[in-house]
Amino acid sequence: MNAVAMRIDRWLWHARFFKTRSMATQLVASGRLRLNRRRITKSHGTLHPGDILTFPQNRRVRVIRVIAISTRRGPAREAADLYEDLAPRDGPA
Repeated sequence: MNAVAMRIDRWLWHARFFKTRSMATQLVASGRLRLNRRRITKSHGTLHPGDILTFPQNRRVRVIRVIAISTRRGPAREAADLYEDLAPRDGPA
């Protein structure tokens, strides 16, 4: 996990938000993803640690802070270390 930057679609796939990279690419192309509050439509956009992603997934809006850039698509436990979920949780605190 020592890379400095990565394509948005590839990072979303590495972080296991989507089963395939093409699904991540489709989300970005749809214009429903925001990177640091800016709407992004090009999946080749660059992502860096500290960036904030906002996108819909499974009937909820995900707000994610990028913690690290991965060099591979590893297991779920490794993928969870790539981001911090900033979206409010449903239900009582």
